[in-house]
Amino acid sequence: MDPKETSPSVQPTETTTPMQEKAIVLTLAAVQFTSIVDFMVVMPLGPQLMRKLEIKPDQFGLIVSSYTISAGIAGFFASSFIDRFGRKAAFLSLYAGFLVGTLFCGLADRYETLLAARFFTGAFGGILGGMAMAIIGDVFPPHRHGSATSALMSAFAVASVFGVPFGLKIGTDYGWEWPFLILAALGILVLIVAARVLPPLRHHLNPAKPAAHPLIELGKTLSHPNHVRAFALIISLMFGSFAVVPYISAYLVANLGVSEGELHWIYVTGGALTLVVAPVVGKMSDRFGKLTVYRCVAPISAALLLTVTMLPKVPLAMAVAIVGILMVTNAARMIAAMAMVMSSVDPKRRGSFMSANSSVQHLASGLGAFVGGQIIIKLADGRLAHYPWVGVVGVTATLISLILAGRLRTTHAETPTPAGLVMGAAAEGLGEPGDPLPATETI
Repeated sequence: MDPKETSPSVQPTETTTPMQEKAIVLTLAAVQFTSIVDFMVVMPLGPQLMRKLEIKPDQFGLIVSSYTISAGIAGFFASSFIDRFGRKAAFLSLYAGFLVGTLFCGLADRYETLLAARFFTGAFGGILGGMAMAIIGDVFPPHRHGSATSALMSAFAVASVFGVPFGLKIGTDYGWEWPFLILAALGILVLIVAARVLPPLRHHLNPAKPAAHPLIELGKTLSHPNHVRAFALIISLMFGSFAVVPYISAYLVANLGVSEGELHWIYVTGGALTLVVAPVVGKMSDRFGKLTVYRCVAPISAALLLTVTMLPKVPLAMAVAIVGILMVTNAARMIAAMAMVMSSVDPKRRGSFMSANSSVQHLASGLGAFVGGQIIIKLADGRLAHYPWVGVVGVTATLISLILAGRLRTTHAETPTPAGLVMGAAAEGLGEPGDPLPATETI
């Protein structure tokens, strides 16, 4: 084998001790935690943002979608040059930019500056997850990628069950700016630790071998017929989900009378249920078939999308239960869908495909949030109107995904769904596009 083509994850030039490996995973998980909370906490803060900044639902939709659209554009752009730098240098630079953006979010005093800050933050935060997975692939041997990825994905669980509710509580009690300011301060400490803990990881660089033009490889990835079908499936999933999910908190407060201080129970419940259900869905996908599981879960998710958008005034416990189950079904359908997508991609193009797929996810999520915001209107009494129409959009996209899922073609024998894919897909299903799924390329 040509030594220049040897995978760095097979023969790394930098050795690490078990203690160093544990420190690396914990550091990466801490970075993931701050980036996940940064994105997710915006959605439950929606009612307060619309009230304090005096903005309409469509403007709030732009605040949500600006992050994901920026992340999608940056993902395509970064794929053309990111591998030309050492992993540590690239990762620290991206995280520093993300923290600057998060700080600007906390310092924003009007809608325009917050929108610009979210766009800036997304440009850096959207690439962090992929770089974290690249570091995992470089540091750990192939037979340990699954456990390392699973440990990294635990940051999503902690963020969902503890980070977002805590940030929402702080924002409700002291102002929406404080969660971002606290995250920026916490992130500075994590950045300092990362600078000391992470190894240089430059062994993937090979000055003697000129790199192929990235646009050529990207063109091949985007034009492959099976890849196009996979992208279409992911677009329908993310668009349908993000047309509805960002506005759930605002709808519960404005139309159902739920207090802003009670919203955290939705995220605690949804995150906790997903922690239990996600591994079960992964095992069922392996046992009964990924397409079969998807066809069972997606219609339930579609029905719940419409139910949530038409929910009348109900007790808090019932609202929390319904929205929590919606989050679980969204995560479950994403797990099955991503498992199908991974089985449909030629392994030799998996890396470039997953990078492009991450950008597609971000752009589709941003488009969904934008469209949902254009449909919803705020009445004179503060209630939100036309939200059921957004539910119809989400249902339509989900039903289309059932057709698209059946058109995917498997390129190789299916393998068990790894833990990293399960938790990564669960993160996407709960409404976190900043936690990319390229984790699977290193397993």
